[in-house]
Amino acid sequence: MDLHTHALTHWVATIIDQLVQGGVDTFVIAPGSRSTPLALAAARHPKARVLMQFDERSAGFFALGLARQTGRPTVLICTSGTAAANFLPAVAEADLARVPLLLLTADRPPELRDNGAPQTIDQVGIYGSRTRWFSDLPTPDDSPALRAYLRALIARAIAASLAAPAGPVHLNLPFREPLLPDRALLEELFQHAAQTPSVTAQIHAPRRLLKPKLQELAARLAATERGLILCGPETPPDLAPLLTRLAELLGYPILADPLSGLRCGQHNRRMVLSAYDAFLRDEGFVQRYAPELLLRFGAMPTAKPILLFLQRYPEVHQIVVDEGGGWREPTSRAAEHLATDPGQLCIELIELLSTNEALPSPSDHWVHPWLTADRVARETLTTALNGQDRISEPGVFARLAELLPDGATLFVGNSMPIRDCDTFFPAMARHVNIAGNRGANGIDGLISTGLGMAAGGARPLVLVVGDLSLYHDSNGLLAAKLHALDATVIVINNDGGGIFSFLPQAQEQDRFELLFGTPHGLEFAPLAAFYAAHYSLVENWELFDRAVTAGIGGRGLHLIELRTERNQNVTDHRLLWPLVSAALRGAEIC
Repeated sequence: MDLHTHALTHWVATIIDQLVQGGVDTFVIAPGSRSTPLALAAARHPKARVLMQFDERSAGFFALGLARQTGRPTVLICTSGTAAANFLPAVAEADLARVPLLLLTADRPPELRDNGAPQTIDQVGIYGSRTRWFSDLPTPDDSPALRAYLRALIARAIAASLAAPAGPVHLNLPFREPLLPDRALLEELFQHAAQTPSVTAQIHAPRRLLKPKLQELAARLAATERGLILCGPETPPDLAPLLTRLAELLGYPILADPLSGLRCGQHNRRMVLSAYDAFLRDEGFVQRYAPELLLRFGAMPTAKPILLFLQRYPEVHQIVVDEGGGWREPTSRAAEHLATDPGQLCIELIELLSTNEALPSPSDHWVHPWLTADRVARETLTTALNGQDRISEPGVFARLAELLPDGATLFVGNSMPIRDCDTFFPAMARHVNIAGNRGANGIDGLISTGLGMAAGGARPLVLVVGDLSLYHDSNGLLAAKLHALDATVIVINNDGGGIFSFLPQAQEQDRFELLFGTPHGLEFAPLAAFYAAHYSLVENWELFDRAVTAGIGGRGLHLIELRTERNQNVTDHRLLWPLVSAALRGAEIC
């Protein structure tokens, strides 16, 4: 064996084994030549799980879905050149949504950079500020000192991807030809490494507020009657029981985004509101019930009425709790940013407030109207939607709330689907994990992300996306066939960009369809056949219920298409808000 092959084999064996021993054992690989050493090492490691994805953009989002589902970093491997650039959309989403990814991009060696060599672009720092850490590694070297450095570097990369706020880490790895590692040596090294302890690294950050600050916060909360708790996407998992207990103590209603994890489950949901998108559109309610304090967890919620509500009352004392020390504050009105562990904060506040004999009982004249408004709005929406015989976009999530079993995962696409989920999916005792890509809010990669979650163990999995989103990531459907995944994809086909019909652009009627409506006239049945999916075109709710039930209980990929009309969809939505306002007046709360 020549010295180059010996060094190359040791190099990639060290990388892959250190990842696996560090608990990162799932590799999503896009095919290519320059990445051959990494791909073969991963495929030959006895404890590595290798999942191929042929399209790099889909691969990036597929890996993101896996990491979102498992909570552990997923490794992405690609060849040199534009392959690495195609990971960028998923890297942006992972950055903003705080999902751990490890990107291993193969590259040309230094002598073939910036001189016209084929399949070569500048990959150094290609993802810019979107990564938690980046390193451009040296070419493979057989020295023991560099192999020790390499193990420490991989351990650091894992730790950096998981440290709050979690996110993507990029390692750029140049390789010289020949690119084939020695198979026998690989197997020998992996066998030996199983008996050798791995290098570990951890990043620790303060998790608790100092006692004076904690006491000051508890005193402010106890003295403030008109408070709200706002939980957006990416609220830390398992926070629901603590937040709902804190809400009960303070008498603060919780406005719970569907992606917050608070709407569904066995925790006490008495203070959890899910219909705020409807009743905060009512001018009478908004005028009468101005808050004094807002305690925020997670990212900014989906519902625009919440943002308008906060902008209306700039004097509200907003407290943003963010363990990652990030900046999730688009209103520019927050008075305090607490970089602390949300769960620990809730535990300590509950303890302080529970032993505070001076804590007043929650104010019924503050809590009652909010709880009543939520109940009345939800009942009004449910009654109106149950009275519809025809398929409508607002009705989709109301029906799914009845159909999804305990333990299901609902992955919701961006644009109109996530907004309709926010408005029409109620709180419930069944645990339904509702997920979506609300970091960058793009329509790219949604199918791949959802199927990545299926590969990570989410089952049954139901995806709801728009027609343009499905078209944009139709390549991602191949993952279901390649990896024998079970998933039900519901596509709401309104022949274009439905959300633009709600926006001011709709006034530009002479150019609206060309630039914004973007009708495509695509048929999705051939797409389903192309990827060996079960296909259903549903034209009424009875067929919808049957198709969804069959998908949830079946195996393989199911594609369910609903066809709607964009102008009618605008009418369907706008007819609901006056009904809610009338019901609020009837309940005498505004």
